[in-house]
Amino acid sequence: MPQQSCPLTSQQVVDIYFMEHRAKLLDIAAFLDRLERAEGHEGFQDVRVRALKKAIPLLIDSSCENHANRAERMLELLSDHTTEPTPAAHTQSALGADPNTDY
Repeated sequence: MPQQSCPLTSQQVVDIYFMEHRAKLLDIAAFLDRLERAEGHEGFQDVRVRALKKAIPLLIDSSCENHANRAERMLELLSDHTTEPTPAAHTQSALGADPNTDY
C-alpha cells in the first residue's frame, strides 16, 4: 500500500474530486470522438495524439514501477526531452509531447 500523504480519507477524495475528474475524462472522450469524425487520418499520426493514446493506460496502472506515481509517469511520458531550443513554434508555445519519441 502506498505511503499516506493525503489528509483526506479515500471516500472524501471521491466525494470532493470525482465530478471534476469525470468531466476531464469526458473531455478526452469527446476529443477522440471529434478526431475520429474529422476528415482525413493524418491527425491520428500526430505525435501528440499518439502520446495521449499511450498515456491513457497509465491512468489505471497501479504498479509502483520505479516508485513513480501515475502523475509523474504521465508527465514523463508527455514531456519533450529536447534540450536544443526550437527555432520557431509551429503551434502553441509547447508541443505537449516529445517529437523525438516513437509513441
